[in-house]
Amino acid sequence: MPQGLPSKIRYAFVTQGLLAVLAVVFGVSVITLITRDALIDQRLDVEAAAFWERRAGLRPPAQLPATDTIRGYFQANGAAATGIPPDLLAMREGVNYLYRQQRAVLVQRQPAGVLYLVVRTGNVDRIMWSAAGGMILLGLLAVLVITGLTYRKSRSIVLPVNRLAEEVARWDPLQGEMTAPLALSAVSNDQSREVRALSAALHGLAGRVAEFVQRERDFTRDASHELRTPLTVIRVASDMLLSDPALPNYGRRSLERIQRAGRDMEAVIDAFLILAREGGVAPVSEEFDVRDAVLDEVEKARSLLVGKPVDLRVSGDASPRLFAPPAVLGVVVRNLLRNACNFTEHGAIDVLIGADAIVIRDTGIGMSAETLRHAFEPFYRADAFNPMGKGFGLTIASRLARRFGWRLELASVPDAGTTATIRFTPATAA
Repeated sequence: MPQGLPSKIRYAFVTQGLLAVLAVVFGVSVITLITRDALIDQRLDVEAAAFWERRAGLRPPAQLPATDTIRGYFQANGAAATGIPPDLLAMREGVNYLYRQQRAVLVQRQPAGVLYLVVRTGNVDRIMWSAAGGMILLGLLAVLVITGLTYRKSRSIVLPVNRLAEEVARWDPLQGEMTAPLALSAVSNDQSREVRALSAALHGLAGRVAEFVQRERDFTRDASHELRTPLTVIRVASDMLLSDPALPNYGRRSLERIQRAGRDMEAVIDAFLILAREGGVAPVSEEFDVRDAVLDEVEKARSLLVGKPVDLRVSGDASPRLFAPPAVLGVVVRNLLRNACNFTEHGAIDVLIGADAIVIRDTGIGMSAETLRHAFEPFYRADAFNPMGKGFGLTIASRLARRFGWRLELASVPDAGTTATIRFTPATAA
């Protein structure tokens, strides 16, 4: 990150400076023109008043001004316009400004005649515009100084925030050093109270996030141990009971269901632990045959269809391979198959294994458009009185799919069935 103001703020300063410069130039130019015209008007009025006083005999002699800068002409009432330039005769009464000719002409009509006063404005223009140039330079210097001081002050305020942003960007709560990156030393003591408050707030937030991450790590470790231990005991005990030749058939079937449920629970625990990990922490993965994993889940799902006139079929000749934890794909397929079995009372459930997709299609009750929109939301069920499921099976499947770069799609028609598709990029395909 650059050690300075962001580009938007710098652009704002440049724009503000240019607007201030234009305002100074425009303002000084307008004031110069107004002052110039006022000075010329005043001189013409003074010369005209003096001439009429002399003409009335109050101030002899009544001579017309004739210098390098001003010249007068008089046409007595009823007399011919002898010696008067023709262009003056066509001018309106009052002051006429001829900017290109650098002249100003005053025309005054009295009972005694018409007075024409012509003043050359070149000297006045040079003096006024020279003064205006000096004022513009002073104004530009003032704008430059004020803008520079404001920029430095703004930079001194924003720079600590930029430093804090850099520290936050570098901060990794998984590295163990939770509070050092956001130490208050990043902000000097002479900074504003608001910046110091922001630094303190970020420092506190870093500590709370660090504590949360540590608690999550502890929970993940403890949950993995505490949940696996009883499942291991159940599996070992059921194995011992199954080895008893005197065990009746109904007891053997019950123990086999317990073992399947225990294995399923271990897979679900693995899935939850994978979801609880940081995205950059790779779980234990291996390359496996997708077809074998799907067929295994299909055989487990057949027990859910006992007593139902539903045919569970597998089609497709592809045998793609994936590099991922096999249990994860098993959890995703298991949840989709469980939903299909729970909501299909008759007909068929078809499982198609493709080169880059697994399609599970049922002839169940289907879902409405509203239910389909909320299907991946946790604990959402269209029928609140339906006891089957707790409402997070599809959520787990969707999150696991996203975690490993797969795409889970649902399409459904009410009273016609639902189609679930898992799309993936295979490691190799046979």
